[in-house]
Amino acid sequence: MPKIEITRDGPVTVITLNRPEVHNCVDAETAVALASAILSFADDPIARVLVVTGAGSMAFCSGADLKAAAGLLAHPFVNVAGPMGFARLDPGKPTIAAVNGYCFAGGMELASWCDFRIASANAEFGALNRRWGVPFTDGGTQRFARLCGQGNALYLMETGVRLDALRAKEIGLVQEIVARGAALDRALELAHRIAAYPQSSLRADRRAALEGLGRDLTSGLAIEAEICVPTVADPELALGLERFASGDRPEAPRPA
Repeated sequence: MPKIEITRDGPVTVITLNRPEVHNCVDAETAVALASAILSFADDPIARVLVVTGAGSMAFCSGADLKAAAGLLAHPFVNVAGPMGFARLDPGKPTIAAVNGYCFAGGMELASWCDFRIASANAEFGALNRRWGVPFTDGGTQRFARLCGQGNALYLMETGVRLDALRAKEIGLVQEIVARGAALDRALELAHRIAAYPQSSLRADRRAALEGLGRDLTSGLAIEAEICVPTVADPELALGLERFASGDRPEAPRPA
């Protein structure tokens, strides 16, 4: 049985961590497969949005496979993608985490790698790796603070506290909470909506937001001008303005 599954629904790609018997934890083989899948998504001209989830109803990802931890520092993608196969990659396109159940340690890093997170009502988050002295090596020390603020990030990392979905949403780690078992469906709904938008300006806005994070306002505005202004000449914008002039007003998605 493959340790990850890849499915494609038109412009939407779904990567499913497929080790439910061990709460979808990541060993070296899984990390290599995950990195390969992300790179393939990035290179696929048809693929527009990536959804990451975990198999089964119990877990999104419980982090690194601590029974096979040594392999995570020795696989072929460790320097390119990070030990768990994702932290240093950016496909340049939107990514969504559909979090069902446990999202612990490196699993929380994987969810935080995604652009935003849809959580089922039974989702749980926490730096449970703290109990065994395992450090964050897949972006947690950098991404948690960017998502939740430094105080909340240090609270998570230092205490090892477990948070339910509601508390995770309150601190900014989660953007939407849906019914148990509905996270993937909601993520796919949003993914197809995103995939239907004109892509040039969307990807430019995404890139500018990520590259401008942490910069002073003047530098950030310069990044925005460099990256976003050229998309004004994209043919998709001209078509969009024609649709607007004709009275086209697509319904905006509503938050869950």
